[in-house]
Amino acid sequence: MEGKILLCVTGGIAAYKAIDLASQLTKSGFEVKTAMTKNALKFVSALNFSALTNQSVPTDLFEDSDPIPHIHLADWADLTVVAPATANIIAKAAQGIGDDLVSTILLSQPKPVLYVPAMNVHIYEHPATQNNLKILKDRGNYILEPETGLLACGYEGKGKYPPNEEVIYAIRCYLKYPADLTGKKVLVTAGATAEPIDPMRMITNKSSGKMGLSIARAFALRGAEVTLIYGIMSESIPYYIKKSIFAPTAKLMYDAVMEHSKDYDIIVQCAAVSDYKPVKPSTQKLKKSGNFNLELVATPDILEHLGKIKPKKQKLVGFAAESEHILENAREKLEKKNLDLICANNLETAGKDETTLNLIRAGTTKTTKSVQLTGNKFDVALQLVEYIVSL
Repeated sequence: MEGKILLCVTGGIAAYKAIDLASQLTKSGFEVKTAMTKNALKFVSALNFSALTNQSVPTDLFEDSDPIPHIHLADWADLTVVAPATANIIAKAAQGIGDDLVSTILLSQPKPVLYVPAMNVHIYEHPATQNNLKILKDRGNYILEPETGLLACGYEGKGKYPPNEEVIYAIRCYLKYPADLTGKKVLVTAGATAEPIDPMRMITNKSSGKMGLSIARAFALRGAEVTLIYGIMSESIPYYIKKSIFAPTAKLMYDAVMEHSKDYDIIVQCAAVSDYKPVKPSTQKLKKSGNFNLELVATPDILEHLGKIKPKKQKLVGFAAESEHILENAREKLEKKNLDLICANNLETAGKDETTLNLIRAGTTKTTKSVQLTGNKFDVALQLVEYIVSL
């Protein structure tokens, strides 16, 4: 079992998305219980959640079957998630009002709570709502801020319920780790670069960008200020990663990284950067006419240069994707490029959802056993971030 989630559903138009959230969580191996406000019942039925989670759904503070449901549910949960979180429930939680089941659960919950606000942009941006969110955050709760986009009310702006995929990423993070990296600046590179041969063809690699994106996501959820410099990726960038720079070639990525490198506490170079590029790409599409010789030249070594200019307090992390002698080659790269940590992995995991990383830190000997992380790439990223922070 992944964990016990108490899903508190409140009365907003996004309440229907909580049904899908309950379904996805249950399918992913979480044990889910649901509590609903009276206003939530005006949008969705308790029967939806009961059927999906195979659990009864309390909606009243005074349940015949349980005289103190708010206490029992709060005690039961590993993590309480309020999704969607209306301005009303946010205000009640911030001001300590417990006048129904959900608000009283929140008063009874000593552990941090994850709030997923969703509402009209003006309500979200109102000083009272922002102050209440700050109060909740200052108390150690987690706020997964809303997306910007077209809202159900017809307005355009911030207040849109985020994709449930991102809610589940946040749940996976906060079940194990706090949002304790506020103030830290982190630079992550991700994805594959591509070197043009002609306007149609290119030299690239199998990297999907999933690992780098997972690392950026994990740092951002834990409160760090993340900049993502990325090449070709198979997935979109989470909306809460505020700064991202597209750098699809080795030269563009080198330039982008060098421009920003000194400003960051942590740099994680996870991108699969092309080692070689054509000496002179053709401006016209090359026609097939027998064999073709392509002259290549080495691209700038981003990681090696970062190791040379690294400030004393900066943590520099690299990756080594190898097909053989994985640990030996990774250790050589660690020492040659002045890294604090290297993450060695087998080329076979490129593009896949699962991975195994072997972590080798600076200052260890050849006889020191590497730390091995195995699992889906986001869970591995969470563990990796914790390891980097501990360096």
